[in-house]
Amino acid sequence: MRDVGPIPSRVLPACSGAPTLTGMTTTAPAVHRPAIPALTTTYRAHLGAGIDGLTARTEPTPEPGPREVLVRVRAVSLGFRELMILRGAYPLPVKDDLIPVSDGAGEVVAVGDDVGRVAVGDRVTAAIFPRWLDGPFTRDVADQLGGSLDGMLTEYALLPAGALLPVPAGLSFEQAACLPCAGVTAWNALTGGRGLRAGETVVTVGSGGVSLLAARLAEAAGASVIAVAGSAAKAARLRELGAVETIDRSAEPAWGERVRALTGGRGADHVVAVAGIGEQELSAVAIEGEIAFVGTLSDVGDAPAIDARRLFASGAVVRTLAVGSRAQFAAMNRLIEARAIEPVVEAVFAFVDAIAAYRHYETEQPFGKVVIALG
Repeated sequence: MRDVGPIPSRVLPACSGAPTLTGMTTTAPAVHRPAIPALTTTYRAHLGAGIDGLTARTEPTPEPGPREVLVRVRAVSLGFRELMILRGAYPLPVKDDLIPVSDGAGEVVAVGDDVGRVAVGDRVTAAIFPRWLDGPFTRDVADQLGGSLDGMLTEYALLPAGALLPVPAGLSFEQAACLPCAGVTAWNALTGGRGLRAGETVVTVGSGGVSLLAARLAEAAGASVIAVAGSAAKAARLRELGAVETIDRSAEPAWGERVRALTGGRGADHVVAVAGIGEQELSAVAIEGEIAFVGTLSDVGDAPAIDARRLFASGAVVRTLAVGSRAQFAAMNRLIEARAIEPVVEAVFAFVDAIAAYRHYETEQPFGKVVIALG
């Protein structure tokens, strides 16, 4: 990344008043407004251009308009969707010349008119689907950060005020940046369908962000977790995080049978499937249990085919999901605060090393999340 040199500072305008419940306008009390640079460093990406297509640019710092907020980004985290976009395999619309990355956390530094939910100085994260507030997912709320809307891989992000939520107490910016996609996806996988009851059995597969947070959230909600890992070492780490049982699938490739043995032949109430649905997921799930189909961890076209006859014979429900709503995000945050749950961060890269962070995420199969910190 080139050195942009000294950056002049200015303070962006914010609304001077706010409507009261009676419709009157009052003068807001004096609030310290942090100096905001006129220029900011931003990464740009293009659908299908690959990691080599990521470029850093110096651009004017945006100013918030009505119902918009300017956030000084302090950390972002990478997920598989980011690689899908760069590989041209993402199923939802992607704008050209995109600011990538959906997941981030930071501090509010300026607000536009008609903003009442947040204030300057608030520590916030943002829901990936800003207009999906609650209820079922529909195409008319499918616009998403880091896709059809600009995302978080920038020093200053302009965001819809309605998308923002407070960072859960006790979490760092780096930890909070892990929540918008991986955390909310895990929460929706557990609670968005048949619901999760204390004492039920949840199977997680792998040691990426969604699987680790699903295991932590399920345990906190009173479920028994069986965590399927790719190695003995990762299985040991999963036990340290609270999994009641772990299975090393490199030693037990027929791990679905092992799940049935651990559950007295019944199978698991929930299976969080992050790598497609194959024989083992169908073998592990109980009759009338639920497989939350989170994704495939492979490019479109390379995903394993689902055996329709085997699926029917399982007697289970398969539910696809797309992250979750702002209401689900808020509900998850309440449990995170109550139980002091901390996302697992595997590696932290500097903002100037964002491309190296992408390459690390793509090649190293991290245990937990890869984060890019912005100071």
